[in-house]
Amino acid sequence: MTVSVTSSGSLPLFISTSALLNHWQGHRRLTRRVIDVFPEDQLFSFSIGSMRPFGAMALEMIGMVEPMVRGILTSDWNRIDLPPVLAKRDVLRMWDESTATLDRLWPQIPRERFQETMTAFGRWPGKVHDLILYAIDNEVHHRGQGFVYLRALGVEPPAFYARE
Repeated sequence: MTVSVTSSGSLPLFISTSALLNHWQGHRRLTRRVIDVFPEDQLFSFSIGSMRPFGAMALEMIGMVEPMVRGILTSDWNRIDLPPVLAKRDVLRMWDESTATLDRLWPQIPRERFQETMTAFGRWPGKVHDLILYAIDNEVHHRGQGFVYLRALGVEPPAFYARE
């Protein structure tokens, strides 16, 4: 098998950067719908076993997007401080703001950066595309927990494949 190398000497991307963003945004649209259908009075209180409430998981996901993309773009890996939140409308607003930040910052990431190795938050080394895939995987994982919570609460979750 022959692998072509780009003119810059790096391996070609397996997916275009715009397609990767679209994939991530599809997951974000679905996760937003999960937050939206979650019962307000259960968002920060309901849990199963030793898992955190879904509201806490949603805040983790919100707090990961901007620092991850900003870190990839600028090598500034400082986390953001989220305000205390207890209302679903605030979580949804913050979700939408982080989505807008992702849309704004993403096109500024140089294509070559996706093949570079960075250490996210001073702790997790990896290729940039792997760090992004981790952020997506983390969201999918927590959304799955949210699906379980919704079913336990008697609420039908959104279709897992509906990402439009």
